[in-house]
Amino acid sequence: MRLFVITALTVFWTISIARPASDVDAAERILDPTFHHLRSGTSREWDDFPEQPEAAQQELGFEAQANQTEQTLQLRQQDLKQTWQVSLNGKSLGHLHRDENDMRVYFAVPPGTLIDGDNRLVIAQPKGPSDDVRIGDIRLDSRPVSAVLGECTVKVQVLDGENEQPLPSRITLVTGGGTLQSVDFDQCPQLAVRPGTIYTATGQTTFRVPGGDYVLYAGRGFEYSLASEEIHLQPGQTESVVLRIRREVPTPGYVACDTHVHTLTHSGHGDATVTERMVTIAAEGIELPIATDHNRHIDHRPFADAVGVQHWFTPVIGNEVTTPVGHFNIFPVPVDAEVPKHQLTDWKAIFEEISRTTHAPVVILNHARDLHSGVRPFDSKRFLSATGRSTDDWPQLMQGMEVVNSGATQTNVLQLFQDWMTLLNRGVTITPVGSSDSHDVARHFVGQGRTYIRCDDSHPGQIDLAEAVESFRRGRVMVSYGLLAEATIAGHSSGEIATVDSDDVTIQVRVLGPHWVTADRIELYFNGELIQQKTLVADDAPVAGVKWSGSWTVPKPQHDVHLVAIARGPGIRGAYWATAKPYQPASLRPVTHVLGCSGAIWLDGDGDGVVTPARSYAKRAWEGAEGDFAKVLTNLQGYDAAVAAQAAEYFHSAGHSLTTPEVQAALAKAAAPVQAGFARYLTAWRDHEIALVESAGKDR
Repeated sequence: MRLFVITALTVFWTISIARPASDVDAAERILDPTFHHLRSGTSREWDDFPEQPEAAQQELGFEAQANQTEQTLQLRQQDLKQTWQVSLNGKSLGHLHRDENDMRVYFAVPPGTLIDGDNRLVIAQPKGPSDDVRIGDIRLDSRPVSAVLGECTVKVQVLDGENEQPLPSRITLVTGGGTLQSVDFDQCPQLAVRPGTIYTATGQTTFRVPGGDYVLYAGRGFEYSLASEEIHLQPGQTESVVLRIRREVPTPGYVACDTHVHTLTHSGHGDATVTERMVTIAAEGIELPIATDHNRHIDHRPFADAVGVQHWFTPVIGNEVTTPVGHFNIFPVPVDAEVPKHQLTDWKAIFEEISRTTHAPVVILNHARDLHSGVRPFDSKRFLSATGRSTDDWPQLMQGMEVVNSGATQTNVLQLFQDWMTLLNRGVTITPVGSSDSHDVARHFVGQGRTYIRCDDSHPGQIDLAEAVESFRRGRVMVSYGLLAEATIAGHSSGEIATVDSDDVTIQVRVLGPHWVTADRIELYFNGELIQQKTLVADDAPVAGVKWSGSWTVPKPQHDVHLVAIARGPGIRGAYWATAKPYQPASLRPVTHVLGCSGAIWLDGDGDGVVTPARSYAKRAWEGAEGDFAKVLTNLQGYDAAVAAQAAEYFHSAGHSLTTPEVQAALAKAAAPVQAGFARYLTAWRDHEIALVESAGKDR
């Protein structure tokens, strides 16, 4: 019998199942074979969920006998973002895993938890933001968890296909339907294990699972191939599997860096202990990890030594300076340096404090479009997206900014790239950054977003940190979130100035990625303006690790521009490297992507041998016009929309209106790029004014 129980506060799903005694005595009972859509809170999270949930929490009634020994509750969960509690007859069994992936999980039912007669299972989120989830296929097994999971033994070895040596790696175990399968294993400092995910520092592991049909995957982050093998297990069986992977993506002369790495041990949230973090870093192929626990200086080297992975990467001491007005990763930091005060609310004071206490040569602005402590640094209230101006007059003294954060992805995947390129137009020397912001072992895992820094990569455990820092500050990087976009002009690449004597300029571009990632688009930008694009198909891939290779020849601009190539592709659904849904979404559509960015090459269009940003050209156009708007437009002839937007800000900041009939009439006769730049600035300014009014309304 199914019964809906409705109260003023919430809706419960209740199901009671009466079974013959023979079924009750069986090892496994199916309590509820179906999936149920639950929603805590009032807001629908994604449009692939129905508008109305079945219930706010799940209550499941069933007949049982009191248990004298441990039994096992198992179920499947999908799309969990918040903390959901599982309780049986009022006793907590634990929490579901905060993970959006489809997974089968197990809970020990201690002796005395079940009672004779009617029992009641409740799955609920006690408090927190809205969360749409699916829960189902709930079963009760009379055996303890170790017996349920211990039916079969699997021994796995992951080898480098080039030299047959064991490799630190990530092993993923899914059922035939793609559900992550929990395992039983013996605790070991060389392992980090979550449902369906086993990280091994040694390239080998042994675990136990129920009998059934499974698929095993092995990989080692972005640069490596993905191996897989189906296994079919009967209770009592032991299966040995060898999986071989190879480096596919060519990255010679670049080190893989994750600038944003946390641990539960030192940040206090997430689930990765510092020992587990050492295993995951080695297994994902990160060569230069930056320890950025919140307001702590942490040295990972002793932990890497203890786990035995010190030759796979070079740990760097850093800090995420977590303030009320923004989060800033800093590195390298002396281990005995004073920790910067993180309560400051002014960027000038924050930068001065970081410099005073640590002298850190790199400061990175993190997730600038995310809301933390009520502040979104790059929202319309504080940031003019057309020109990169801080309307709070905050100095932009950071050396880098995150354009990809794989633990906090954006609905508009190009928004932060556009913000970065706009800051370059403003004259802010800033390096694009890819990072993971990982606090977890498997949910948002380390190294999925990463930055490739140009420096000697021949000895990952002994990277020259001074060389890496200098290269980073000069912008000699590429950003990866499943792809890389590599661009060169006359032999010059990211962070360099290219001079071309001819009237045309040829840009060589490669899109890089392993075989298990798809690239479907490559785009080319001058000063943030899209000038070329191409749709890619699978047949474009010339060799393993290269998705596309080609060139574009375009007229050389009369002024300096920064050139950026960005590759895109569809997100990855497979649990072996799933791309996360947007963190603070602006849409109900859960679309994901992979991305790669070349970093910026400066093209010396005016031939003077130095970099001149768009704002400097705009200043010349404005000052040369002596306040005459018609002359401003004449001086902008031949420049792009990026220069025009900066000129619009000069004109407006001098007290002139952009909306008078005279100004609009003059603009209507201007060149298309000039019109576009002024329109872009005016839209950004109006958005700023609206944001101020809305903010004032909320504050009343």
